[in-house]
Amino acid sequence: MMADDLGYGDLGCYGVTDIETPNLDQMAADGVRLTNFYANGAVCSPTRIAFLSGRYQQRAGMENALYYQEMGRGLPVDGETIADQMRSVGYATGLSGKWHVGYDRGRRPWEQGFDHFFGLLGGNHHYFEHMDRIGVADLWLGNEVVEREGYTTDLITEDAISFIEQVRGKQPFFLFIAHLAPHFPWQGPGDIGKDVRPKKKSWQEGDRATYVAMVERMDEGIGRVLEAIDRMGIVEETLVVFTSDNGGHTYSRNGPFRAGKASIWEGGTRVPCLVRWPGVVPAGVVMDQVGITMDWTATFRRLAGIRASSAGEDGMDLLPILLGEEEKAERTLFWRRKKGPVRKSVEEGRAVRSGKWKLVEETEGGNRFLYDLEVDPGESENRVGEKAELAARLARMLDEWESEIDGGAGVRGRPPND
Repeated sequence: MMADDLGYGDLGCYGVTDIETPNLDQMAADGVRLTNFYANGAVCSPTRIAFLSGRYQQRAGMENALYYQEMGRGLPVDGETIADQMRSVGYATGLSGKWHVGYDRGRRPWEQGFDHFFGLLGGNHHYFEHMDRIGVADLWLGNEVVEREGYTTDLITEDAISFIEQVRGKQPFFLFIAHLAPHFPWQGPGDIGKDVRPKKKSWQEGDRATYVAMVERMDEGIGRVLEAIDRMGIVEETLVVFTSDNGGHTYSRNGPFRAGKASIWEGGTRVPCLVRWPGVVPAGVVMDQVGITMDWTATFRRLAGIRASSAGEDGMDLLPILLGEEEKAERTLFWRRKKGPVRKSVEEGRAVRSGKWKLVEETEGGNRFLYDLEVDPGESENRVGEKAELAARLARMLDEWESEIDGGAGVRGRPPND
């Protein structure tokens, strides 16, 4: 389950006080809550490609989000997704919700390993009229545009439950529930008559109260899905993961972290992550293991008996650590943002987290920042002056990583010495 633009601190179990999220809070109580988990990208398309491929999104040329109806970019048409692989070993594969990793033929869900798709191809749409920012109808069932009455969040929930009901008892399933909420346009479930128009300023106008209503409705739908899994008697056979595609936007709460969506500061990439698997994953555990979106790709593959694809794998299997079978692992993770063919106003930069240290480099001006995230998660005290050698070593690791991903090779960074 992946939310869209949800702030790190916008769930009750992560400290929010003005949003009620009882179902996700219960999921945390029933399983593991991760506090050092990251999205692969600071915006949506890159993170989704990383999850579907299990690799850094830069390998597919995705530094930023696709624009409305943009052709020629997205998932490789000749690539292999986790859906392809799960289907190859007998899993039914479904996607309920947002795609946003390819508009053109060859890049759409049914051509990328999914048996079932219901939702939107683009980055956002009107929650009631289901057209995108430029007025194009964007609600699909399989390969056809469809008309449905209802609030998008509810439609996604209903489709997800229907998919599980249809495949239960016939074959194991892999279901990607990709909620649009709480991405703009900011429309709560009671805003059916709200004046939100394509190509108008109203598309991105809202307030915190509307955002709250959107998150609460998503939580309600997630509760319905979890209840369905319980009711069908497959709860002990079903691993459920919840996270977000990037940090929150405008009306969200990203604290205690710096900045938000579209930024490679912590607020743009640190996201909530909950794991539920009763009888397997321990209950009520809070864990600070560092992880990233594409780790779930590796984890799901191992559970299904799938080895890393021939194209390689950049994530790691988290399950042995979650189960306490292995010690916490030191991680070295990388981020980069660049301007795209359409989105020209991107603030370019790159970052690496290795162990407790994070280096951020801004492309414009060449500014460099170093933070000890254990004592300074809000990235307020730049330590680059006193730790010049460490900063230089991290910068070299970034150089090596860029060289490898731009050349298509694999990468495994080693944490630097303090």
